[in-house]
Amino acid sequence: MKLKKITALCLAAAVLASLSACSGGSAGTGTTTAGGTTAAAGEAKADEAAGAEGGSKVEVDRAKEFVTVATGPTSGIYYPIGGAFATALGNAGYKTSAQATGASVENINLILNGEAEIAISMQDSVMQAYEGFGAFEKAEPDLRALMRLWPNYVQLVTVESTGIKSVEDLKGKRVGVGAPNSGVELNARMIYEAYGMSYDDSQVDYLSYGEAIDQMKNGQCDAAFVTSGLPNATVSELAFSYDMVVIPIDGAGRDALIEKYPFFAASVIPADTYNNKEDVESVFVYNIMLVNKDLSDDVVYDMLDCIFADEGIATIKASHNTADKNIDLSFGVDDVKIPLHDGAAKWWKDHGYETPQN
Repeated sequence: MKLKKITALCLAAAVLASLSACSGGSAGTGTTTAGGTTAAAGEAKADEAAGAEGGSKVEVDRAKEFVTVATGPTSGIYYPIGGAFATALGNAGYKTSAQATGASVENINLILNGEAEIAISMQDSVMQAYEGFGAFEKAEPDLRALMRLWPNYVQLVTVESTGIKSVEDLKGKRVGVGAPNSGVELNARMIYEAYGMSYDDSQVDYLSYGEAIDQMKNGQCDAAFVTSGLPNATVSELAFSYDMVVIPIDGAGRDALIEKYPFFAASVIPADTYNNKEDVESVFVYNIMLVNKDLSDDVVYDMLDCIFADEGIATIKASHNTADKNIDLSFGVDDVKIPLHDGAAKWWKDHGYETPQN
């Protein structure tokens, strides 16, 4: 990630002081808890954030602010990580709630309808809403981001007996593409398009990836799209008990996908993530945290102070291994494709980072 490092060491202490200010806040009313904390997690990166212009200058009465965090299904990764954000803000004094949802598309609508203050969504879904294509009939230019989260890898999985070795081999097969208009399903639709195919080429089932993999075990589904962090527990279970194959997303189709939809990036699913002995070519798309545009700049700035305070980031990192590895101040926000909320843009700029507004 590109990062502007400002090396004035005399200001580094100011950054640490501003981030630490939230860790001692009064207890809030957060309704979701994360399991434990890690001692080393959540250190404010003095060498990378050095030179910030200090913390929030306006005192926010956190007890008067209610923050609903839209997460995802209780069986998925969004739920524990989103719940940890609610806990971190609640521990700092905000009144918070973590809401289980259908994930990306529903979360976008909750933000747009003013029914959530922050929400997790895959960036491809966000871009469809922001620009008005795909699952969204009209553009929603008021969508705003708070921060970047973790990468979701597109994992197209099958079992050896199907003979499927490429995306093109999905023709005529029974394919689980995700629940209708879910982030997984939007990924699947764009990948079919990039390879010159459509859903008409397969027997498509609009199943969640968990349901599709259960059907695969019963011989009623040939392949399933899974978009998540690595490793995915459901895919790991399939790989443990069956001769699972991860189908590559590569070649001209992948090039066409990235050219048309640049929020995708080429990547690999590393060897031994599952039962794969070699790296498998694929793509990933980031998750981002959306924030309601109607929140004041001061509240948004203060929430980021609390999220990246020692106690706050430790709580978030402890919620899931993916969060521990991929949610960190050092990653910045320069690969977020929509504008940040003005309060978030100021926070990230004050801490030395490039933003979409730069």
